[in-house]
Amino acid sequence: MRCLESVSRPASAGRCLIVGEVAQAHDGSLGTAHAFIDAIANAGADAVKFQTHIASEESTPGEPWRVKFSRQDASRYDYWKRMEFSKEQWRELKDHADERGILFMSSPFSDAAVELLSDIGMKVWKVASGEMGNLPLLNRIAETGDPVILSSGMSDLSELDAAFELIQRSGNELAVLQCTSAYPCPPERVGLNVIDTFRERYGVPVGLSDHSGNIFAGLAAVTLGAEVLEIHVAFSREMFGPDVKSSVTTSELAQLVSGCRQIEQMIDSPIQKDSVCDEIAGLRSMFTKSVVAGADLAAGTILEARHLKLKKPGNGIPPKDIPLILGRKLRRDISTDALIMFHDVEDFQPIDQAFATAQL
Repeated sequence: MRCLESVSRPASAGRCLIVGEVAQAHDGSLGTAHAFIDAIANAGADAVKFQTHIASEESTPGEPWRVKFSRQDASRYDYWKRMEFSKEQWRELKDHADERGILFMSSPFSDAAVELLSDIGMKVWKVASGEMGNLPLLNRIAETGDPVILSSGMSDLSELDAAFELIQRSGNELAVLQCTSAYPCPPERVGLNVIDTFRERYGVPVGLSDHSGNIFAGLAAVTLGAEVLEIHVAFSREMFGPDVKSSVTTSELAQLVSGCRQIEQMIDSPIQKDSVCDEIAGLRSMFTKSVVAGADLAAGTILEARHLKLKKPGNGIPPKDIPLILGRKLRRDISTDALIMFHDVEDFQPIDQAFATAQL
């Protein structure tokens, strides 16, 4: 998509932006967050994405757990507090991503987070699905003038329409992602069909925010023309954190990237079957068969089906042309397994092909 020209990508219009989503997998460790940047860059992804949580700006001490996964955090608020990085630390993470040549992204969950990310120079915004109805937050993001990616997981079409129209009125470039808020998301709920629905409805780049925990949904989405693919990443499925079950490992991310690039190459490289046959003519002769003598045949033999066999290589008379030589007289002696060529039979009018075919 044009809005992401800051990422070095081939000129192919079919190339999908692949985003490795760290979210909270760093578990509050700055060192781990930096390690994720390296791992995602090494896997060949185009972008790394975090989430910027500022507990006092987005949550209350009474916020309930979605799943009580943490033994060390007494409340969800405490967990968000532990996930915080300072502005300077966020700047270091962005600088690191810049050095590795991948796009830095982080979803903001408060106006203060928008200000922080804007101050460090983030240029592409991903709005989490839970914030789709947060119009003040959307307005603040729209004011940046930067490209925006909307995720649809917790929104119906009316709410998504409203968010889309708000951003569009501000002139920001837009992309919309199909997302199902299930962790992990089973295959029957991925909703690949919605990618085309969004493409027709909004007329902007579309894609998938995937929580399936494997690479298959992403590969399918790219086959269907997804222009953005976001997928959660973990170093191992034995890591701690709420999104691990919905994540691929960094090695699986590398497989996904490789698979997506190959799929794009296949789609961008249509072939003509006739030209392929010409290209593989030499190979074809190795795998196909020709007419050979089934026994030693003397010159003057009138060829019958019982005299012939089909064997490799395929650089002689092909099986389909057997009717053209049946009933003809051999010009020369031919030994067992030797190719019979058209010039080996006398040149007279062939017998009725329908009759010859029936003799086979």
